Amino acid sequence: MNYPVWDIPLIGGGLLIGFVAIIHVFISHFAVGGGIYLALTERKAIKENNKALLDFLKKHSRFFLLLTVVLGAVSGVGIWFTIGLVHPSATSTLIHSYVFGWAIEWVFFIVEISAILIYYATWDKLDPKTHNIIGWIYFAGAYLSLVIINGILTFMLTTGSWTEIPFTEPSKKFWLGFFNPSYFPSLFIRTGVALALAGLYSLITATRLKDEDLRAELVQYSGKWLVPAFILIPVAGIWYISIIPPLAREISMGGAPAVTVFAALSVVFSLIIALFAWLGPIKTPRQTSFAFALGLLVIGFMVTAVTEWVREAVRKPYIIYEYMYSNSILKESADKINSLGTLNVAKWVSVKEINDENKLKAGEEIFKVQCQSCHTIDGYNGIKKLVNGWSETYIDFQLQHLDMLKGFMPPFYGTEQERKALAKWLYNLNK
Repeated sequence: MNYPVWDIPLIGGGLLIGFVAIIHVFISHFAVGGGIYLALTERKAIKENNKALLDFLKKHSRFFLLLTVVLGAVSGVGIWFTIGLVHPSATSTLIHSYVFGWAIEWVFFIVEISAILIYYATWDKLDPKTHNIIGWIYFAGAYLSLVIINGILTFMLTTGSWTEIPFTEPSKKFWLGFFNPSYFPSLFIRTGVALALAGLYSLITATRLKDEDLRAELVQYSGKWLVPAFILIPVAGIWYISIIPPLAREISMGGAPAVTVFAALSVVFSLIIALFAWLGPIKTPRQTSFAFALGLLVIGFMVTAVTEWVREAVRKPYIIYEYMYSNSILKESADKINSLGTLNVAKWVSVKEINDENKLKAGEEIFKVQCQSCHTIDGYNGIKKLVNGWSETYIDFQLQHLDMLKGFMPPFYGTEQERKALAKWLYNLNK
């Protein structure tokens, strides 16, 4: 309530964040897995004195560099831009709580970017072993960057005892929040995803080779990178699901039908990739075409999209679990808002007191503060369609019991007069 609301017509802020984040996740995990792919495969080529394999790696590293450094970096900046505008309170909390974590991650990011630029620029200029060491330095920087970010992302769902520690003990609060209950299962899942994407992306470049023997060898080799991923991900996934909060688990397993469908699609798409990777690149590498590899990569993107959507959705009604609701209202501020009113606590509203003349305008302002982080009016998750056909009395009843009727939505906080103003405004959308 300390910041203005960024109004994005039709798509809303949540969908914009999701769009940018999914692209970044799909590329950034390849940046990690692709790093170890380059380092290990170059080591293999050096041991075997395989010049053709080294030539392939030169071309693959160019593709890797352009994708991860250009599009990956731009989408990373895009995430900071969008979350800073859509969820400024949550972003501020993450920065202030983990400022040294972010600082360390930025150091690893600089190492990562510097290493891959040097790696690509020094093909045939450094001796093979030294060049390979630079590749390993890149992978170390990329993976350690993932290690840091994973702690902050998992904290948002499984805060553990972080909420019980006062901000006057920042060191203790940092470590308890960072090494939260879902830290390690999530890290193992993301490691598996990185390995899988390394294989899927390398199939794209491998299937473009002209030398049939080298092409078949590399297609099969790249396909085998998915095998450890499909062993690691299910085991870590079961561990992860067993640890997340009960409500989050319930939402993904029937509590919210749309989330359940997306969770099921994540499993189905993953099984499709596993099956076709086995039947294609691993068993019949010579018959695996570029179109086939591209199809697998597209399905991989679909897995990333639905999985990230589910990961965000199960955190509802919070953006930081048990601390801050998805509309940026602090859980501990509930009594204050109920006593003073939303309009008196919120800093960026044009109405402070409700009367007969401004009741609809007041309802709109309350909607912006309490609802607009998830709902648009006419677009994605549009509130107008959702309340169509409801009476004003029924809307008011829903607002009184939001947390009981819809467990994935934050409770309404404010005075009775404000609640009725919001109900009237919502009713008038379809009048």
